[in-house]
Order: sequence, then C-alpha cells, then structure tokens
Amino acid sequence: MRTPTDENARPAGRFGSATGALALAGFVAYALAAPHSIAGSWMGLSAAILAWLVRAASTRRTGVRRTALDLPLWLFFAWTALSSFLSAEPRLSVPKLVNAATFLTFYFTQSLLTRRTAVLLAALMIASASAGVLWGAGELVLGRGVIVRGLSADSPLRQTPLGEGDAVWRVNGRRVASVAEIDEALRQTPAGGHANLSVISHGEHVEWPGILINEETCRAPSPSGIEGGGPTHNFRASGWTRHYETFAELLQIIAQLALGFALAVWLRREATEKGGRRETAESNETAKNKGRETEENRRGGWRRSTVVLPAVAFVVLATGIALTAMRTTLVAFAVGASVLAWRAARGRQRVVIVAVVAFVLGFGAVAVWRTRAGGALELSDPSASLRLQVARIAAARVWLHPLFGHGMDAVHEHWNEWGFPGTDMLHAHSTPIQLAFDRGLPALLFWLWLMYVFWRMAARAEAMWRDSGSAGAHGLALGITGALAGFLASSLVNYNFGDSEVALLVWWMMGVVVVLSKEKDG
Repeated sequence: MRTPTDENARPAGRFGSATGALALAGFVAYALAAPHSIAGSWMGLSAAILAWLVRAASTRRTGVRRTALDLPLWLFFAWTALSSFLSAEPRLSVPKLVNAATFLTFYFTQSLLTRRTAVLLAALMIASASAGVLWGAGELVLGRGVIVRGLSADSPLRQTPLGEGDAVWRVNGRRVASVAEIDEALRQTPAGGHANLSVISHGEHVEWPGILINEETCRAPSPSGIEGGGPTHNFRASGWTRHYETFAELLQIIAQLALGFALAVWLRREATEKGGRRETAESNETAKNKGRETEENRRGGWRRSTVVLPAVAFVVLATGIALTAMRTTLVAFAVGASVLAWRAARGRQRVVIVAVVAFVLGFGAVAVWRTRAGGALELSDPSASLRLQVARIAAARVWLHPLFGHGMDAVHEHWNEWGFPGTDMLHAHSTPIQLAFDRGLPALLFWLWLMYVFWRMAARAEAMWRDSGSAGAHGLALGITGALAGFLASSLVNYNFGDSEVALLVWWMMGVVVVLSKEKDG
C-alpha cells in the first residue's frame, strides 16, 4: 500500500531525483538562514518552489493534500485581497498581497517534505539559531559601535537626537567600531547627500536617516565631531541580524522545537531503562543477560547524548531570548514551555523545565532592567505607554470599518489624521487588533479559525506519534505544539504574524504537521 508521502519520498527516475535534490537543498538553505535572514530564507525557498513547479509540470501532480486547514486559509486570504482592493489606500495595500501570499509555503512544504527530512531541517534550524545566539552573546562581551561622549559645536550629527551615552554602530548600513571609521563613512557620502545613522539609545536600536552632508563637513578633520569612548555593551542581542524583535520571536519558536526533541528522547530513554531492568530481573540466563546489559548500556549512552544535545540547545536558545530583553516574548516562551511540560513531561522532567524557565525569566528581567529605559520592568516606560496608546486607538477605529478594515499600510498616509500620536509610525503591537484594523473583523475570525484547526492538528499529530518508536517525529510534533502556543501568546501583544520571517516559519510548521499526520495515518 502506498502511503500519502510515498510521492514525496521516492520521486521517479533521474529527473525526479534531481528535483528532489534541488528541493532538499533549498529547504536546507532555508533552515540555516531562517533565524537570521529573510533574503537567505527566500533564496532557499525559491529553489524549493522551483523544484515543486518542475515536478508538478512533469508528473501533473502537485502532491498537495486536502486538509481541514484549506477552507479557513483560503477564506482568510480571499478576504485579505478583498480588503486590499477596498482599502483607503489601494496603491499601498494591494502590493502587500505579495507578502500575504507567503501562505503558499504551507503547500509546497507538505508536498515536498517527508517525516525524515522535516526532522533533519528542524535540527539544522536549531543548530543555526544556537550559533546565532552564541555570536550575539560574544558581541555583547566585545561590545558594539562607538559611545558618544560629546559632539563638537559644528557636528552634523547635531541634526539628530544623538546624545551623550548613545552609541553609533552603523553609518549608511555599514558597521563602525571607531570614530575614524565613522568619519570615513561620512566622507564617502557625496556632498549634498544624506547619511543614515544606526544608533543604540537606552538599549534600543533606532534609525536616524537624512543627515545632510556638505563639502565643509567632508573637509573637516573629524566630519562627525564625535568624542568617542569605546564600544557599548548595553544593547539588546540580535544575533546576525539587527532586528531583536524578530530574532526573539524566532528563538521562541525554535527553542520549543529543541525542547520537544529533548523530551521525546528522554521519555523513550526512561522507558528503555525500565524495560531493561524488568528483563534483567526476570531472566535467569546469566550470559545472555550480560550481553543484553552491554547492548542496553551502549544504546542508553547513545540516547543520553541525544537528550543532551537538544537540551543544551534549548537552554542556549532560551538564554538568547533573555538577551534580547523582549518582555512579551519571554512570557510567551514560558507559556510554550509550560504547554510542553503539561503534554509530555513527567516528574523530574517538569522540575527541570520549570527551573530553566524560572532562570530565563529572572535573567531576562535583569537584561530588561540593564538595557532598557527606566520603568521597563513595570511597563511604565515611554515605549510601553506609546504602544498601549497606539493599540487603543487602532482597536477603537476597528468599529469605523468593521467589515473590510482600513487596508494594509493605509495608515501610513493618515497617521495623525486618524488620531495616532507622534511621527513614529508603529503597528498596533497585537496581531488580532492589527488584522481587524487592516482587514476587518471577518479576516480576524478566519485567522482565529485557522489557528484553532492548526492547534488541533498539531495536538493530534503529537498524540499519534507519542507511543511510536520515532523520537524525531514525536519530538517535532511536540515542539510544534509548544511553538504554536508561544506564538499565539505573543501575538496578543505583538504583531508577530506581520513579520515575514516569523510567518514563513509558521507556514512551514503547518505544512510539517500535515506531513506528520498523513504519514502516520498511512
């Protein structure tokens, strides 16, 4: 009997093998780039899409399966498209449909992957994210940019809010580590042109564009006029990226995958040890027992190593979340890990998970206190106040356009007109509010329906693989349940679904759940 994944696992002929190899290479590139780079992620996925299209054209089969996810998914996208054409600013909203169409990742993932390749890709993703965390930790130790101790009277940087204690770490997108490098970057800016600064201010990364550079500035001994004081160590870790919000969201998801693998192997190791002890007590054949014990010890040692590796990765990734000083993501991480502990952990496993979560929350609190503005722990800092104000205004305006919303990105043309404060244009920092504001209440209901079905399928896949011999498949399904729980918890106070890197990973996990469910059924 052919299983539903036979087509994925064994493409026919040399041509089929070539497309299979291209698809796998593309997904490997995606797994390695996913925690760090949207450009690298899309390069890998583009190769996978090409393999999918070529295979579909040659076999006249897409490999896509019908699932309970299809109806809410397509209704959500259709309503998003309709709201874009009916937007207050269609010229801004309609191009955003390209980003909304990333849900197609769900379809070619389920078409091209098998259980084994999905487990492999998740392991590569965990390793890549762990490397990014270690890099970020090392950068915190070494420092970043140049601390401003003072500015000359004629410094062009006085056009910006740059103040004493801030640190300049990039000029025109290029990293700088000394005043000399800052000066050189400004000299390379054409006279009459504008320079862009990336600054760390009170632990936050801010971008200040449009600094006018004239000929007199270029000829000055020190164009920046900065009195430097060495690198800063007071910033939020972001790995190989500069977006600590995105990095934290991705780490939260990938950390749950690592915990899922660790728990799945740990449970099987304990079951094997109990079985081995029972067999030893019941057997009277000494020689045979010795041979069996030797084999069990060998297998037990292998299992210990497979527990340790994902467990260490989980701790590394969890620590990385703390280093980003993202308050909401820390709480979401605790929610996801608690779901995993509730579904699968027993006894001392729960104790270990609680201990790690408590450590991460405590360490994260220290990171927030050290790197962010005063009052950040109590949510009384200016950032929290502004975001709450924006969320309230967006929620109130939902009822002005409840069916189709205002349109994606339409607010950029009407920020103050629609009652939003200041000049910094933020999103609503809540996925449900943002979806309702941009696309209307029906779109929000379709999205909630989609997430509910996703959760049910993930939980069912985890239960199906729980008593199997495949720790990889069970660990991946288990990790996805925790990752989804953390993602949804974070979505209440973050617009994480609007982040392309995060959305791609969610669609990928959704496709993997279909693969795991159908392969087990088969």
